[in-house]
Amino acid sequence: MDRTRLVLFVPALGPDAVDAARLDAALTGGDVAAVVIDADGVEPGDVQASVSALVASAQKAGAAALVRGDSRLVGRAHADGVHVDGGLDDVEAAMERFSPNGIVGAGGAATRHDAMVIGETGPDYIFFGRLDRPDDGPTEPAAFDMATWWAQVFEIPAVVLVGTEMADISDLAASGVEFVALRDAVWRDPDGPAAVVARANALIDQGLATA
Repeated sequence: MDRTRLVLFVPALGPDAVDAARLDAALTGGDVAAVVIDADGVEPGDVQASVSALVASAQKAGAAALVRGDSRLVGRAHADGVHVDGGLDDVEAAMERFSPNGIVGAGGAATRHDAMVIGETGPDYIFFGRLDRPDDGPTEPAAFDMATWWAQVFEIPAVVLVGTEMADISDLAASGVEFVALRDAVWRDPDGPAAVVARANALIDQGLATA
């Protein structure tokens, strides 16, 4: 089985915004496959400079850089792709615009049926979890269940948002989920982002050792 890898969600605006220096620090902690820069809900011109800096930080470390939010930022910031969670129509539009040269990640699946319908469009991954809620505590049970089911049945990789407790990472890795995503767990931990990334990678290895 391939090694489960990390995806970091990085807020680019608001009181919890992360700058390139903090992302640089996180990326020194260990393996990270991709960074999703969350610029949802604002005009591209308001965050273009910060998004561009975050994209450069991710790419310098060898991670793919995706943008969640206005798709115009993908080209302006020289990102590798887009994360879409508005539903089937938005995923189809993103696939038409960016695929196959750019990465298209698809969220917004509330049910297994939703996930299968979205999966038929051929995105690069299916994302499970809700970005409109705090991810304090364990992984959201519905997201955990859907991601493990998806990973065991379909070839398109699953990405699941993990809660701040992170203990579920080992079980997710053991079940074959391809990617685990961290958001608040990285940016709120008093030990700092590099330590959290290192801890998450250790939990992945622990889970794979029991698979």
